[in-house]
Amino acid sequence: MRTGLLLMTAITFITWIGTRMTAIALPLVALEETGEAWATGLVGGMAGLPLLTVGWWGRGILQRLTSGGPLAAVMGVNAVGLAVVPVVALHGQVTSATLCTSGLISGAAGALLGPAQRSLASDLADAHLAQGGRSGPAQWLAWQDLAHRVSMVFAPPLGAWGVSALGASSLLWCETVVIAAAALAFTLVPGAPATPGEDSANASPSGPPQRATSARTVLRAHPQIAAGVLMAGIGGLCWFGFSLGLAVLGVDHGRPGALIAAGMSGYGAASVIASMLVPLVIDRIPRMPTMLTAWAILGSVFIALPLVAPSLTSIVALAAVGGAAMPWGIAALNGVITDQTRGNERRAAFTAQTVFHSGGTSAGLLAGGALIGWLGAGTTLVLTGALQVLVAVGGALWALRTHPRRPSTPSASSGARV
Repeated sequence: MRTGLLLMTAITFITWIGTRMTAIALPLVALEETGEAWATGLVGGMAGLPLLTVGWWGRGILQRLTSGGPLAAVMGVNAVGLAVVPVVALHGQVTSATLCTSGLISGAAGALLGPAQRSLASDLADAHLAQGGRSGPAQWLAWQDLAHRVSMVFAPPLGAWGVSALGASSLLWCETVVIAAAALAFTLVPGAPATPGEDSANASPSGPPQRATSARTVLRAHPQIAAGVLMAGIGGLCWFGFSLGLAVLGVDHGRPGALIAAGMSGYGAASVIASMLVPLVIDRIPRMPTMLTAWAILGSVFIALPLVAPSLTSIVALAAVGGAAMPWGIAALNGVITDQTRGNERRAAFTAQTVFHSGGTSAGLLAGGALIGWLGAGTTLVLTGALQVLVAVGGALWALRTHPRRPSTPSASSGARV
């Protein structure tokens, strides 16, 4: 089990590098081939559609993604989606339809891979603990989060170098090969053995399918998971206040680009450092208080940023506080999910987490510019920060009134647990 977990962590690291390099190369290829600036965001925009609807169309598929083989197939589809643009570019016929097709294919695969990978890693970690291992699901997911955050540091400059040295289209080919290699690596990842009382179909994709569990059912049954998912969704929705708000705030203070660069640098560096510590202690700290505190801290940082602008030192320091808090909040939410769910419930919970956070981020970025133009950057930062603090306070009050529900036993389960 440990080998499979290490392999999944390595795959996470490699695929995130590819994703971030693609984010640099793909818009350049789109602009070069179509000559239209509006086409540069088509792939990313279309990729968001399957994500927002995965709870509907992907529910039955997710319950079968319980081992490395099925995940390898989905990763292979992701590679196909990525290859669409460079293949068509060979014939010089890249159009908006090509970009939309690439986005839909890769978006559908990505919408499945995120929750399925986290769920399988959690299942393997549970089996690892049962065999005498020391690291539980929350700790292994924290290691994967570290791999994700480390990729944020060097993948963008590596992608920029790749574009200048190889060309954007050549870089897309290289990334396609990397994703295909990751798909092959997934075939070496085993499925987690079914624990006593779990349906054997959960461990074998070839077994009779069990009734899929909806995210809504899981969130209703587990109020603490619902509170955490809501905070993650609001955090994603409010993120534009930081990314767009600081950019506009810098212009307002006559320092265009400086404030957002300082904020992103402080946030990114601190989040990486914190991510190195989280796996070592996440199983020793209380889940809900950690999660609530992290989101409250990030909201407070948003509120304080306009007060210290345009001081770059203060912006860096404040953003670093927020960046240091976030890995703890994410790890705590993962811990709540893995503590309270199993099988299909777990996959549904991770799907809800992905949809709420990523969907919220997309919605915020879509509407955020208009809101900043109406209210101003400083006011928007304060309001988005206050909303996150209020949601954290509400989550704390909710947590005080509820008790976590552990995974149901076979006798009490009606099929949600597998």
